[in-house]
Amino acid sequence: MGLFERFLTLWVFLAIITGIILGYFFTGVFESIAALEVAHVNVVVAVLIWVMIYPMMVQVDFSALKKVKEEPQGLILTCFINWLVKPFSMALIGWFFSGLFLPALSIRNLQRNTLRA
Repeated sequence: MGLFERFLTLWVFLAIITGIILGYFFTGVFESIAALEVAHVNVVVAVLIWVMIYPMMVQVDFSALKKVKEEPQGLILTCFINWLVKPFSMALIGWFFSGLFLPALSIRNLQRNTLRA
């Protein structure tokens, strides 16, 4: 593993801290960036996600798609996980945490916090 991969958690942590500090001191710049939207999608975030995903996309071996008919188990497993397991597990996790934090998110608490601000 290279230096970047070995310390990825550290780089992410440093990026988060840097973002918080920059956002605190340069609020106007980040408000301007947040205003760059098309159809309720932030353009900067969309471009950065594309930059993050593109390297993985160019490494796809499209010639391997011919082998799917011969050995469909991987495709079947991927479809099963993505369409049957993940949606319901994410709904279960959402249900659990919304129940856990629901008292803090009640209308009365939200109104009280809004009036204080």
